[in-house]
Amino acid sequence: MTHLQAGLSPETLEKARLELNENPDTLHQDIQEVRDMVITRPDIGFLRTDDAFILRFLRARKFHHFEAFRLLAQYFEYRQQNLDMFKSFKATDPGIKQALKDGFPGGLANLDHYGRKILVLFAANWDQSRYTLVDILRAILLSLEAMIEDPELQVNGFVLIIDWSNFTFKQASKLTPSMLRLAIEGLQDSFPARFGGIHFVNQPWYIHALYTVIRPFLKEKTRKRIFLHGNNLNSLHQLIHPEILPSEFGGMLPPYDMGTWARTLLDHEYDDDSEYNVDSYSMPVKEVEKELSPKSMKRSQSVVDPTVLKRMDQNEEENMQPLLSLD
Repeated sequence: MTHLQAGLSPETLEKARLELNENPDTLHQDIQEVRDMVITRPDIGFLRTDDAFILRFLRARKFHHFEAFRLLAQYFEYRQQNLDMFKSFKATDPGIKQALKDGFPGGLANLDHYGRKILVLFAANWDQSRYTLVDILRAILLSLEAMIEDPELQVNGFVLIIDWSNFTFKQASKLTPSMLRLAIEGLQDSFPARFGGIHFVNQPWYIHALYTVIRPFLKEKTRKRIFLHGNNLNSLHQLIHPEILPSEFGGMLPPYDMGTWARTLLDHEYDDDSEYNVDSYSMPVKEVEKELSPKSMKRSQSVVDPTVLKRMDQNEEENMQPLLSLD
């Protein structure tokens, strides 16, 4: 075991070897192989290329050198292309802070039985008058940056539960194709995290409709681990034990405290509220309003096909089929 693996338990070391192809004897060579590729992309400013940083990208791509480098390049390219998103990229930024305090995201105290961190989002908590969807995305990315410092989570990964209860059609209308693309690029294509499952509960019909927009832009591999549970929490409990879930998800623990993770990041500044104008943070139009493609944007702006609505009425068992994986 090298010093780069010092934070891993014996069980996680074995998991890294078996599932991620991590070999302590070749670890430094693997890292150097990725670092040597940096010269091939002079158009990107690689602000970090230290061993520990590159290692998280290798783990995210199971030690496939080129895939790890491509993810590393996309990580920095995404930040170059969306500079305004990463200005004041800290927990005390007013927009990020408001989103964090409303539980975007939340994190449960207990890991699941695979050692994965369970993130939770309560979609209806979004207060459109106080912060934007971009602020929510920034808060999630900032939180992942903090969590991915833990080598155990680099190996074991994350699980996400999104509760869509009381999420209104008006709120859903803000999930535009350009906003969805920004999120997909930031989370699927540009961040070194392993997502073992994304679980939707209590989703309304118009959340199903959003899949007609985003599905074509998800990788084939990325379509395997979104589970649509609807109101069937028993199906959720088959995958995540109720003993570690709060009562909102039919679990045995008390209701989730939305400020739990925010207090961890903000510490003594949690209660220091400052005024924030929701319009004070705005990304350049060319960034937020990128078209997915001329044909897809036209399709997404049209009326939802009746056959889509018909599919939404299929039984719960069919809705449980996995749709998305962010591994």
